[in-house]
Amino acid sequence: MFLPKIGLFGLLLIFVISSLIIIYQIQILKLHDKIYALESSLNENVATQNRQEKIHDDTVIIYNRVPKTASTSFVGIAYDLCKKNNFHVLHVNVTANSHVLSLNNQFELAKNVTHWTAMKPALYHGHFAYFDFPKLGFPKPLYINLIRRPLDRFISYYYFVRYGDNYRPYLVRKKHGNTMSFDECVARKLPECDPNNLWLQVPFFCGHAANCRKPGNKWALAEAKKNIVTNYLLVGVTEELQDFISLLEITIPRMFKGALDHYLNSNKSHLRKTIQKEVPSEKTIKIIKESPIWQMENELYDFALEYFHFVKKYTLKDRNQKVVYEKVRPKYTW
Repeated sequence: MFLPKIGLFGLLLIFVISSLIIIYQIQILKLHDKIYALESSLNENVATQNRQEKIHDDTVIIYNRVPKTASTSFVGIAYDLCKKNNFHVLHVNVTANSHVLSLNNQFELAKNVTHWTAMKPALYHGHFAYFDFPKLGFPKPLYINLIRRPLDRFISYYYFVRYGDNYRPYLVRKKHGNTMSFDECVARKLPECDPNNLWLQVPFFCGHAANCRKPGNKWALAEAKKNIVTNYLLVGVTEELQDFISLLEITIPRMFKGALDHYLNSNKSHLRKTIQKEVPSEKTIKIIKESPIWQMENELYDFALEYFHFVKKYTLKDRNQKVVYEKVRPKYTW
């Protein structure tokens, strides 16, 4: 018995419609798979970018600034840029201006700097000697510093405590009223201008070992050199402050973008200048340079200067250098 023609047509129509619906559903599923793959890839890219930004925003810089090395000028730039570049600048003030931190204060400072997430990225600065974060159980921050010709720094400080500077001209310094020249002080062999007092930059870079505080200690000098190369991101020289700022802007633009332009076009190029300072006589210079303390301090300066020039050569002069990744295996498919 044959079905009516209308019945066959209806069955055929139902079959065609059902087939189209199945094909459509298959296409929808394929489209969903593509969308899911695209979303997964996008989410992975975003997650990777967020991880990279988090790492970038975890940056902590320690500037254990040596006195009378143009540190105020440099820190002034950082304070001016911090709001614009969205980072924090914090001054670490140590009781009685001590350059040596007690062990418990080293630990607490390292802990706070590491875990104070709300302050990151951050630049911490203060007049204290280098100390080792990993030794205390914390990740190493980025250390930076400036070093100055030792005799120039010594003379600058000698007159600074007498006459002050143009940064805070009304502040009375501890030697106010004492107008004795550096030449006369050296000639009279007074304790204040004893060449042993030159022993400052070596201890700052040497650290907190007992030998670091002993004037003329050869181990301390060797340790200071080693730290400059292995534990500091960058050590510049006061006499080439502009290049120091340029290197930091190139290396850490997240924090120092615009630093060089600000330095060149604002009043930050020489923020603190001693009001009165006399050039020492050749006789005085000869006496100071005969001291083994000056010779060791100057050796550290020359070492730092040579290393700074090496870093500068391969950063400022070779700006077209590129680093690319090749022959990556196994291949990664986005």
